[in-house]
Amino acid sequence: MIDLEIKTIEGVIIGEKSFGETSKILDIITKEYGIIGVLSKGSKRLKSPLRSVSQRFTYASFEISYKEEKLSTLISADIINPLTNIKKDIEKISYINFISELTNQVLKQSKSKIIYDVYIASILKIEEGYDPMSITNILELKYLDFLGITPFLDGCVICGNKNIVTLSSDKGGFVCNKHHTGEFIINEKTIKIIRMLKYVDISRISKLDISTDVRKEINDFINEYYDKYTGLYLKSKDFLKNIVKIK
Repeated sequence: MIDLEIKTIEGVIIGEKSFGETSKILDIITKEYGIIGVLSKGSKRLKSPLRSVSQRFTYASFEISYKEEKLSTLISADIINPLTNIKKDIEKISYINFISELTNQVLKQSKSKIIYDVYIASILKIEEGYDPMSITNILELKYLDFLGITPFLDGCVICGNKNIVTLSSDKGGFVCNKHHTGEFIINEKTIKIIRMLKYVDISRISKLDISTDVRKEINDFINEYYDKYTGLYLKSKDFLKNIVKIK
């Protein structure tokens, strides 16, 4: 007998594909169950009540007929936040697309519910108008914990010395003046800010004022670090690099 029950779950649709002529299968990221597949019957019909809530990046409370480890069925949905500002901005959409794909990959390595909290907080801050690159970098830094490859940012990665002069993806974090071996010397503010970003609670951010040069140094380090240690190849990242300009 199939265990079937009606559940109400909060989540975001991060993927959709056609199922037959009139329906869709939705991939929804949730806090309780990770990413689940949900059948949205008839949602491609113009008059379907499920049509408007069966699209990518719908953030809602979903009522579903839940089947554990199988395809559940969507009954209804109440929008939590329409994410209007994101959906009308191609750059913001590209960032959300990337962090959604990244979150999907991270959830394959860890089932921690904190991942969902970081993901939702990031989306909402981008929706509020905070710099999407900086918010995405914070999310990326936090996700490294769940991938088990966190850079060392509490002192020199080699000796623990607090007299830091640069960041090195090759060495795995901060590098002091004694162990600096030709790496590019970064801005002092970058050293201070990247450590702050690693520990900040995204949901509680009320101000995020980072200079262009510092933003670029942080973003470049994180990109290099992910390329070197994660083994992840995300198409959405390539697309993002092609359209985003450092402001």
